[in-house]
Amino acid sequence: MAFLEYAAAPESTALLNLRDSYGLFIDGEFVDGHGTPFSSVSPATEKTIAEIAAASSEDVDVAVKAARRAYESTWSRLSGADRGKYLFRIARLVQERSRELAVAESLDNGKPIKESRDVDVPLVAAWFFYYAGWADKLDYAGLGANPRALGVAAQVIPWNFPLLMLAWKIAPALAAGNTVVLKPAETTSLTALLFAEILQQADLPKGVVNIITGDGTTGELLVNHPDVNKVAFTGSTAVGKAIARSTAGSGKKLTLELGGKAANIVFDDAPIDQAIEGIVNGIFFNQGHVCCAGSRLLVQENIHDEVVDRLKARLSTLRLGDPLDKNTDIGAINSREQLDRIRELSDIGDAEGAERWTAACDIPSDGFWFAPTIFTNVSTSHRIAREEIFGPVLSVLTFRTPAEAIAKANNTPYGLSAGIWSDKGSKILAVADQLKAGVVWANTFNRFDPASPFGGYKESGFGREGGRHGLAAYLAPASTRGLSSAPARGESRGLSSAPARGESRGLSSAPARSESRGLSSAPARIETKKKGATK
Repeated sequence: MAFLEYAAAPESTALLNLRDSYGLFIDGEFVDGHGTPFSSVSPATEKTIAEIAAASSEDVDVAVKAARRAYESTWSRLSGADRGKYLFRIARLVQERSRELAVAESLDNGKPIKESRDVDVPLVAAWFFYYAGWADKLDYAGLGANPRALGVAAQVIPWNFPLLMLAWKIAPALAAGNTVVLKPAETTSLTALLFAEILQQADLPKGVVNIITGDGTTGELLVNHPDVNKVAFTGSTAVGKAIARSTAGSGKKLTLELGGKAANIVFDDAPIDQAIEGIVNGIFFNQGHVCCAGSRLLVQENIHDEVVDRLKARLSTLRLGDPLDKNTDIGAINSREQLDRIRELSDIGDAEGAERWTAACDIPSDGFWFAPTIFTNVSTSHRIAREEIFGPVLSVLTFRTPAEAIAKANNTPYGLSAGIWSDKGSKILAVADQLKAGVVWANTFNRFDPASPFGGYKESGFGREGGRHGLAAYLAPASTRGLSSAPARGESRGLSSAPARGESRGLSSAPARSESRGLSSAPARIETKKKGATK
């Protein structure tokens, strides 16, 4: 080992007590699935971790019925304060089992342990704590007094942040009084099933949360189930479009958080050292498996060479390898399929005339790996500048004026996020006001807080997750009827429209002054640097 090199510091897997096989979590118990089981494989070693049950159409129906039964008989009858107590209990159990969850997440997903340990799991707990506080304050969610839950929520989450996306979906749904059927991604089901054990520890009433595993067919059966009132999906734009088509006219409330091709804009007056770290965090965090990743770097022309040289020097210090090693910066690509797509688009970048630079690093013989890569001399017409690669690949473009930067940043079908680097606050505000992105970060990137809403425009989806806006996605005004083609059977008796016992009554139904502008027409949020980290 050379001087000042890091010795290996792997996190032990001894604290994990994994089963050889996992069933479906329905009505508070693990049960056998009737589909063809599949293996959960570590992307770093290609070794099987556990066998996972697959849900059939009958299993999906049983899970939805369990959620409906729990909604009518138990969860909708609880006061907001009592629902909040369960959420608080879940948050504390996540904290107590944080090390175990972090190891399982890195083992199953391939991301570095320091990201699972320091970012994902703390944010999971924070999300449940935040919405636990909201559970008895729904009158302030912006929908007037005594808003009602929707009923059964069908939730489908991706493989890049399995546990965090679970928290983003389940926490607001439960706080609002809904019950849930959740389907994790096929390649990363493990931590969702460990979370089911936490629900058992928390004594959550049976059927309030059900977790079914399987491939895309299982997700399709779930979102199209006639007794589902709400659908929340995070994933690819293509699948999101298919879900929007299939749910159109059904009365189901829909939230879609889809792909992105974020522009990270660096002006010549930016703090360069800080910007370099932000660029690295923006695209190479979680191997670039981030929907809001800053995969397009727009650099003012007169500082292009300096920024690229510094960026190459910084990338040369990143360590690629074992996700469970505490020194690892770049972990494994989640699957063979995703690795093939990253390679394909990178080869297309070469063919289209862009110049590739790849950080020198040793690639392990087993597993799925891709070294951090930068493309320069990229044109806006290149596919690597337009399509979501979803890997550790950065496309660098230049601009001369703020107007050109804005035009290039908006030249994309996506509109999820963007970043601006400048010493001048007036410039940041002026540029951000013209960017077509749901979230705009100022002198930072990929920073999140449960109180701050997140979501996109155009082909990046619609609806918001996080904050009051994320809670409102699971509620309806008390006077609204007919939102779903499959209302809860108990609604005719007034179960869902009645305020929960113990909740505030008589609060003003007038929206806050800022709410009069509406949720979707508001300009992109300007996020300053804050504690927390990426999605």
